[in-house]
Amino acid sequence: MSLIEKLTPEQEALIPVYREKWRAIALSTERIDREKAAEVVKVAYAAFSFEDPEIVFCDSPYAAFTKIFLDKIDQLKQKFEFSIISRLNKSSRSRIKRQQQFFQPLPELLGKQIDFFNELIESPIFQVIPDTKIFTDFYLELDSNRWDDGHRLFYRHLKPELIIKIYEKLQNKPWEKLHNRIGNRLWFSLKKRLESHIENVYYKCWQPDKKATSASVHDFYFKVLNFDYDVKKFQYYQSLITECGWIFAFEKVAIVCDRPLHLRFDNQNRLHAEGEPAIEFTDGYSLYSYHGVTLPEKYGKIHPQQWQSQWLLTEENAELRRVLIQGIGYARICQELQAIELDFWKEYSLLKIDNDVDEEPIYLLKMTCPSTGFIHALRVPPEIKSAREAICWVNWGIEPEEFAIQT
Repeated sequence: MSLIEKLTPEQEALIPVYREKWRAIALSTERIDREKAAEVVKVAYAAFSFEDPEIVFCDSPYAAFTKIFLDKIDQLKQKFEFSIISRLNKSSRSRIKRQQQFFQPLPELLGKQIDFFNELIESPIFQVIPDTKIFTDFYLELDSNRWDDGHRLFYRHLKPELIIKIYEKLQNKPWEKLHNRIGNRLWFSLKKRLESHIENVYYKCWQPDKKATSASVHDFYFKVLNFDYDVKKFQYYQSLITECGWIFAFEKVAIVCDRPLHLRFDNQNRLHAEGEPAIEFTDGYSLYSYHGVTLPEKYGKIHPQQWQSQWLLTEENAELRRVLIQGIGYARICQELQAIELDFWKEYSLLKIDNDVDEEPIYLLKMTCPSTGFIHALRVPPEIKSAREAICWVNWGIEPEEFAIQT
């Protein structure tokens, strides 16, 4: 089959059809059928000559990480203790020199993690390789809705929580005893290695919401463009996406997660919810997000209308301060943080908030509607010195009198 240089109008018209088909699969919140999920996982293991694994079901990826790490932390200590302490009989200099050896690799408590699921699609399923540029451009077109933003955002939320929980476990007496014996430097290396291991497990796990983009591209190539392909391998690949949630595959154990109970987005397909989780699982594990920005629970569980301007004075994260400002609105911030009036012109006032709210001083143009008394405020550059100048800036350089005539 010759390379395709351009799609026909009929083929182009099918792009959104395949995009929406796979987007619906990626964002499904239906409970998985555990019997079907177990079957497709066993088929995938058998395809790569592995024995049937023990299959463990979890209600969320966080529950899976708990089984992999938190529930095994004491076993992990026992594995470390013998190998590390035996080497610490060497001189102090030798101990520091060998520290990387102590923690590489981290012992696998569930057996070696395997990522053959990725090989299902990365191995040559094409009998004819499509033109690289066409394939890339088409991939970007099918991925225009950025399906996997949720998966990236979720991990940004999950990893810190998991690390905090692990560090809490490391505070107990048996671990403190180990800490005292190996010293601060090696203890720090141990903690960093644990973080690295968490990342490795995450990146090797099967995430169907992320894989759906690739599946949509391949599905289109096979069904619409009629490329030859390995039918069985693609069937395995599709089944793992349609029948399972996240999968953590080890040589003898496969941990299969259920799908989220709820997924909520804004009109730009960014994770978003106000006063409730943007991602919520049946076991209660949740992610809060405001227009694609991960929120801590203390903000996320409260509707933005109840957010308090005073929070800006203590919030150290610049991105979260920006979100709080966006949610609270400048009008309410002006009132609650007692903005100082620098200048006025008719119903307009130039205000400044002296409190350390943002990375640079906040200057606002406050506008009061003469008929309704409604107060609106817009942020203006700090170099603006008068209310008239602020009005011109807001109106794209048009003088206030001229703007009034035009409107």
